[in-house]
Amino acid sequence: MTDDEGRPGAGSAAPADGYPIDGTALVKTAALASVPAERLPALLARVQADLGPRIDDYRRRYERIAVEPERETFLVEPDHWAGVGERLGLTDRERDAVARAHETAVERAGSGRTTREEFETALEIRSGVVIGVDGGERDDAPGETDRDEA
Repeated sequence: MTDDEGRPGAGSAAPADGYPIDGTALVKTAALASVPAERLPALLARVQADLGPRIDDYRRRYERIAVEPERETFLVEPDHWAGVGERLGLTDRERDAVARAHETAVERAGSGRTTREEFETALEIRSGVVIGVDGGERDDAPGETDRDEA
């Protein structure tokens, strides 16, 4: 099954999509976002293009909670998306949609690693980021980062 652009169906998170958000998180975000659903893939690809080259900074600075073959998941400061939005010139609605997509993907990544209540509490005080990686960019296991405990 393919979408309107001929890409693999909703469950795909292949790098060819240009962003590391899976179909379930994308569908949930589209239902709640203040931007048209058809704009989300391009918006997420734009953000991935900005975040991808910064992955080493994320590994050093933030808590990495999941490592998968095509993506790494981090918990960041609550105002993280304001900075990304400013850097990319996103509108408030675009920024909120991107943040919602990433946080939904983070919830799914963390659901098997801790109790749902603990994970939801973590996302109340921090924000989530999912960054797509090539197989060659992968680093060590979750929690084994060089970040400073601030």
